[in-house]
Order: sequence, then C-alpha cells, then structure tokens
Amino acid sequence: MKTLFRRTIMAGAAMLALPLLAAAPARAATELRIMWYSDANEGDVMRDLLDRFEKANPDIKVVLDRVPYKTITDNLPALVSSGQAPDMARVTDLGGQSSYYLNLTPYLKDKAYWETNFKDVLPWVRPAGETDGVYGLMTQLTITMPIVNETLFQQAGIPLPGPTATWDDWAKAAKAVAAKLNVPIPIAIDRSGHRIAGPAISYGAKFFSADGQPALVDDGLKTMARKIYDWHKDGVMSKAIWGSVGGAAYRGANEEFSNGQVVLYMSGSWQFGQFAKTVGDGFDWHGVPNPCGPAGCSGMPGGAGLVAYKTSKHPAEIGKLMDYLASEPVYAEFHARTLFLTAHKGLMAKGISYAADKPQIKKSLDAAFANVKALSPVAFQLQGYRLNRVLFTPLTVRLNQAISGEMSLDDAFTRMTQDMQDGLKAAGAK
Repeated sequence: MKTLFRRTIMAGAAMLALPLLAAAPARAATELRIMWYSDANEGDVMRDLLDRFEKANPDIKVVLDRVPYKTITDNLPALVSSGQAPDMARVTDLGGQSSYYLNLTPYLKDKAYWETNFKDVLPWVRPAGETDGVYGLMTQLTITMPIVNETLFQQAGIPLPGPTATWDDWAKAAKAVAAKLNVPIPIAIDRSGHRIAGPAISYGAKFFSADGQPALVDDGLKTMARKIYDWHKDGVMSKAIWGSVGGAAYRGANEEFSNGQVVLYMSGSWQFGQFAKTVGDGFDWHGVPNPCGPAGCSGMPGGAGLVAYKTSKHPAEIGKLMDYLASEPVYAEFHARTLFLTAHKGLMAKGISYAADKPQIKKSLDAAFANVKALSPVAFQLQGYRLNRVLFTPLTVRLNQAISGEMSLDDAFTRMTQDMQDGLKAAGAK
C-alpha cells in the first residue's frame, strides 16, 4: 500500500508540474554568434532585422557581439587562426582571412540569386584559387571620397573647388580657409594605405606590373606620397592624425571633423550615417567628387562583408540566416536605413528609397554614386587582390615614419618595396 500511495503522490505531483513546464520559454536549439562593428547605426538596424529572423525561426538565436573596429582588425585574425573564430563576423579585410571562410553554397536555397545580384563582389571574399562559391555577403559597398565642411568655406568667403579640381586645388583652398578661420586641420586623410591608394591611382600609380604581379612603388605613388609628406611640413595636414599612432594602426579623423576642426576630410561613404547623427545641424557638410590627377579622379571601392567560418558547428543555420539577410526586401531595408551604397545589382537598377531627411545626405549619396562611376580599373584590381594588405600596410607604416622624421622619403620607398616582398613571401605568394 505504501508503494502504491507513493506512486500516486508522485504521479499527481508530476501532473501539477506540467503547466509550469509548459509555461517555461522554449530555448533555441541553435545559437549563432556574430562579431560585429559599426560605423554608425548599422548595428541597431541589424539587431532589428535579426529579431524578426528569430521570431520566424524560434529554433535559432543570433547573438550580435558588438565590438570596436579595432577589435576586428587587431584581435579577430588571431582568434580565427587559433581556431577560436565566432560563427560569423563583419570584416573589411575581405581576402586576408578568406582561407578560413565557410563555403555557403551547399546551405543556400538559390545560388543563382546570389550569382546574379552579387557577381561583382563575390570574388572579393573567395579564397585564393577559387572561382566559384559563395563565401560571404557584402553588408555595404563603399567608396573612398572627401567630405567637406561647406560652412567653413562660406564663412571664409572662399568658393568650393569644382568637380574637376585637383588635389593641389583642394590643398590650396583648404589651407586658405583654415588660415582665415584659424581651423587646426585643413586636410585630414585617414591613416590607411587604402585611403591613399585612390589619390595615388589618380596620379598614375599602377600597384601591379604589366604581368599582374604586385608592384607598390612607381612614379605615380611617389608623386602622391610626396604630396602628403610635403603637406605635413607646410601645415596642410596635421601630425595629430598620422603621427599620433605607430605601426600599421588605423587612425581616422571623424571626431575632429564632427567638431569642426577639419576643412576637408578624405575618408568615405560609410561616414555619412555617422555625420548625420554627430554633426546634426551643427554645420553644412557633404561628400564631394574625388579630386583629380593626370590619370583620373579615382577613389577606392571597398566595403564590409559578413562572413562565416569553417569552424562553426551550425553551417545550415548560417545558410538560412544569410539567405534571409540577402533577400531583396531585407537587404534593401538595411541599406535604406543605414544610408549605405548597395552591392545588389537588382537594387542598383531599381534604386533604394533612402531614409534620409537631410539635404547633405542626398548630396553626399549623389556624389558617391558619381565617384563609383569614376573608379579606375586599377582600383577594382587592387581591391579584389586578396593580399592587398601586403601593399597597404608598408605604404602606411613607411610613409608615416618619413612624416615623423624617422627616415627619409626615399628610404621609405625602398623599405616599402622590401616590406611588400617580405609580406608576399610570408603569405606564400609567388
């Protein structure tokens, strides 16, 4: 009887517990982690889109780990190479880690959709030797270009240089504005080889030999590098940007520009959303055409890609998420709300209704699209080269050392070439 009584009590307790167990929230069977950096509001927009994905797919939870851009450039590569990569990450060194990327093709619903709409940028994230496969989704297409504080020009009574103005024209005008209004920085250029490359190409830099091999230093690159070197000597540029950090470290001037301390800022289209928020109505600003040289008026294409890593244990779920993010309505909304240029060919043709209520945004986007059309083929070749950082890094490091007085500019050119050759050898490139 005791045994029967005990069983009856236990069964009754279990039945009473059923409603409590049923009320407990179901836990997602799969958790994906994305390491994500933001220039402006794209992290908030992405989180909103991911919330909708989770609602439609309750068995998948997506954690968006938001980190500074420096974490992506300085820490993520070490995590990846040591086998500790997150499931996914937003990266700008598209080719540098490509050997670790997961080929998404087996997990996508319609590869043809990807090939049709992203065919120009899919090669940017493919590993060396791969000519097929989907290895990532471009979250934005960017163009390097200057952004001007037009209010300062108006206050100084100096007209803006025209659409075919050279870098020398802009340097002269920006210096005159800064001198008249006591502005500390006439021209700021992000401390980045990628940012210098466009102007160098406009002055004839080829970056590759006739047989397609990397060749960093030529007359075109020397011309632009010398301009930057001289501008630091005569006050057109400030060592507060390039001289403030060492090695290959990135240093932008977005805070200085937002505070009205820069007349012309050579950065890129990814800054539009940030400046719409940080500058607000503080002054009139907008993007302008890339200044010209004898070889053209080029910037550099680029962007950030969302990639997945082979070490992830959830490739099927990653494929489902990537299909969702790449779908035309979701992709269009992300770009409309973040004010990014799109890499989606279908949306390029249709156009995107940007959520922009400020005239400087419209003017900047118009200038960005015009700058895309003016891109040199050399710029596309350089951006698509998987080892382009082997070129960008020596350019940044050695030019900075010359600007800081650690070596002559001629010595810097010699060291750039040697560094490039050492980098290619270390990467196993011929």
